[in-house]
Amino acid sequence: MGGVDAQNGETSCSFLLQQLQQIWDEVGETDEDRDKMLLQIDQECLDVYNRKVDQAVRSRAHLLQALADAKVEFSRLLSALGEKTYDGIPEKNSGSIKEQLAAIAPALEKLWKQKDERVKKFLDVQSQIEKIGSEIAGTSEQVESPKVDESDLSLKKLDEFHAQLQDLQKEKSERLHQVLDFVSTIHDLCAVLGIDFFSTVTEVHPSLNDSTGVQSKSISNDTLSSLARTVLALEEDKKQRLQKLQELATQLIDLWNLMDTTEEERSLFDHVTCNISASVDEVSIPGALALDLIEQAEVEVERLDQLKASRMKEIAFKKQAVLEEIFACAHIEIDSEAAQNKIMALIDSGNTEPAELLADMDNQIVKAKEEADSRKEILDKVEKWMASCEEESWLEDYNRDQNRYNASRGAHLNLKRAEKARILVGKIPALVDSLIAKTRAWEQDRDTTFTYDGVPLLAMLDEYMMLRQDREEEKRRLRDQKKFHEQIKEQETPFGSTPSAARPLGTKKVVGPGANGSGNRRLSLNSHQNGSRSTTKDGKRDHSRTVAPVNYVATSKDDADSHISGTEHIPSTQ
Repeated sequence: MGGVDAQNGETSCSFLLQQLQQIWDEVGETDEDRDKMLLQIDQECLDVYNRKVDQAVRSRAHLLQALADAKVEFSRLLSALGEKTYDGIPEKNSGSIKEQLAAIAPALEKLWKQKDERVKKFLDVQSQIEKIGSEIAGTSEQVESPKVDESDLSLKKLDEFHAQLQDLQKEKSERLHQVLDFVSTIHDLCAVLGIDFFSTVTEVHPSLNDSTGVQSKSISNDTLSSLARTVLALEEDKKQRLQKLQELATQLIDLWNLMDTTEEERSLFDHVTCNISASVDEVSIPGALALDLIEQAEVEVERLDQLKASRMKEIAFKKQAVLEEIFACAHIEIDSEAAQNKIMALIDSGNTEPAELLADMDNQIVKAKEEADSRKEILDKVEKWMASCEEESWLEDYNRDQNRYNASRGAHLNLKRAEKARILVGKIPALVDSLIAKTRAWEQDRDTTFTYDGVPLLAMLDEYMMLRQDREEEKRRLRDQKKFHEQIKEQETPFGSTPSAARPLGTKKVVGPGANGSGNRRLSLNSHQNGSRSTTKDGKRDHSRTVAPVNYVATSKDDADSHISGTEHIPSTQ
């Protein structure tokens, strides 16, 4: 029965009130009842409005809270992402609440999406950091997913993590390079030493074998330390083995030299002797320091030692020959027969170890070489002096030759030799003085007499100086005699007298120990027999026991009866 408002086409309160009035009229409701019912209707309408208003208030409060939460979330996201502003956000309090919510919703969606992407980036970089950190620390436990601090997802923070990751990646690369270097060094050392590389390196860490990828190898501090210790141990082992091998190689060469081992036999151990002077770093051939190679060298040294004992006499005599050769070159006289008899007696008695005897002879050889070196300068001058004396003797013979200027074959060569000989003879006095000075210095320094083939050198020089002076005096006597005969001839010639033919007197020749092919034969001075040079209390040389070289002084055939006067003044080497 409800009425319809023709104007609005809808049911309205006034139309319903008119219908209610008509019903009341038909029913006959009193005005009092009607007023009560109208008041009741008004109250019910007011209650409905109140409920609607409360509902609207709550809805508005909810929208305002949602807007406030959205703004807070927006600010939080901006702060977490490190963004100061965001384009497309309406100004504050512009438009209704729903319009403001509609305006901020898309921005929030973008920020949430950006946050999720940023969290993934943080998660990725932090996972890599923890993984590399775990590799460096050497922990084998499974690495858990890192917790991302969503309160700071700024690009600055992300860059810090990236920088940390780059540092760790660089450190990992350096450590991996160190590991590979250590492994390579261990491989080379194991090859040289003949040691199994695989078992050695896997003992340090199982991941270091060749089947494991490079990136999977352990790079922890413990692994690096263990690798370093392994390298040091192998290097020390290499050093000790090389030292042992070089000692064996030296022994082998010494034994080979002693026993004249053939080159063919020696070549069997070229792999041992080739490293005799090599440094540790220079030995790089695989198996060069293997234990079986060292054992092989030890067995060979032991075999040669036993062989050496059976050939002891031969070896000892060979060393004695070397010693005698050194003494002979140094013009030092030794009793070779007595020395050989002594060696025979020592070996036959068995009281001397073969090694000790050879070592003693080696020591004698060293001392003999030192003695020869100390005499070398004086001996060189002695040889020069002797050569000059031989030239002096030749020059005297040449000067007495009446036909020396004849145009005979080879005369021009003799003339040139004579010119050179005169120069050498002129230097003899200075050479002798220098030789005397050096010989005295040598004797004072060593407190012993310098002998030349068993003869004191200063005695030889004394004799030479005396005979040289003798010759000069004889030359003066001959010149005076010749002058005297010429004066007599001048006086007798006018009376037709013929001077008597006087026998010309020859002159003494002063020659060296090797003159006239006499070698080292010696002629003792008539007052200096079979002795060594000594010094008297007053500091002067005592020549009473001086032995001079045989044929050291040769007299000419024309004056074989002349001799040295003991009353003449003779210059000595004092």
